[in-house]
Amino acid sequence: MLITENGAAYDDDMDPEGQVRDLDRIRFLDQHVRAAWQAIQAGIDLRGYFVWSLLDNFEWAQGYAKRFGIVHVDYETQRRTWKDSAHWYRDVISGGGIPARWPAG
Repeated sequence: MLITENGAAYDDDMDPEGQVRDLDRIRFLDQHVRAAWQAIQAGIDLRGYFVWSLLDNFEWAQGYAKRFGIVHVDYETQRRTWKDSAHWYRDVISGGGIPARWPAG
């Protein structure tokens, strides 16, 4: 089994420091990654998990009204900024599991 598209749309805004603090998306992904791990422990042959979507983009039902990606895209300049969820997902992948605490602090 492969989970090929798992994610959520939110009203992500960039803060004055140029960061996107998308804690709701992190909570969503955290719950689903934990559920995937539980499925593996229960014997499900889960071979992959892919976050949907890497980049904010046009979506057929929502257009540009909601943000879907873990990387914020400034549609006017095309500048890309990692959201907190991208940093979280990087830590999950590089650390071989879900971080004990996120965000730190």
